[in-house]
Amino acid sequence: MKKKPIILVTNDDGIIAPGIRALIHAMNPLGDVYVVAPNKPQSGVGHAITMDTVLYCDSVKIDNGNQKEWECSGTPVDCVKLAINKILPRKPDICVSGINHGSNSSINVMYSGTISAVIEASIEGIPSIGFSLLDFDWNADFEVSKKYVYQIVKKILHKTDPISENKISLNVNIPKLKEEDIKGIKICRQAESKWKESFDKRSNPKGRIYYWLVGDFINSDKRIDTDEWALENGYVSIVPIQFDLTNYPILNILKSWNFVFFISILYSWIL
Repeated sequence: MKKKPIILVTNDDGIIAPGIRALIHAMNPLGDVYVVAPNKPQSGVGHAITMDTVLYCDSVKIDNGNQKEWECSGTPVDCVKLAINKILPRKPDICVSGINHGSNSSINVMYSGTISAVIEASIEGIPSIGFSLLDFDWNADFEVSKKYVYQIVKKILHKTDPISENKISLNVNIPKLKEEDIKGIKICRQAESKWKESFDKRSNPKGRIYYWLVGDFINSDKRIDTDEWALENGYVSIVPIQFDLTNYPILNILKSWNFVFFISILYSWIL
């Protein structure tokens, strides 16, 4: 008999977050579920890893289900590394992260612990998917999201796709809409956007100055093939992402440069 797939589940909102509980429940019918997730919220930590302190990883049982669970004192990337190297009986067939409370579309992938966890899995050649719901409410309704999560993961598990071979992750964002109002799924590219940030300067009761980061999301990309357009128009967005940050068109341009000449000029300046 064919072995059931091993599914690694993690997130950045913490192991007790309603989003990860919904993700676990959606995964249980699809395979043997192992949960290794932070013991506290880790939103915005990106691809951070723990190097200057010890890591704790304790077996827990949060709710009823067949899943095996561990809470980790580290970051989402720490969770994936520990799971693969120390906890799971073998390399997982897929890693899923989320369901994040809030959007991870566009530029937000650069900061997201949810997405960094799946990118870490893809570095190990594991197909990986990050899921986010555009609702920051802790008590958000994840029922509609669970249906799309199940559908997408099932397709990856039962179809021969070049996901693991090319070390690619999928970034999936789900709009905050009723099921009947979601128009479907769009395969997209990442929209060009940024955060216009500032720091609110304040002082505590003892007079010590501190700063609070605030900002507005600016989407300057109005084309219709982006994740932002899809979400604004009632679609679930799927963007394939990768950890290779090489700019290949510029790489080819740089190869044409005469670096011997460039280095000799630089050396003359130093002298």
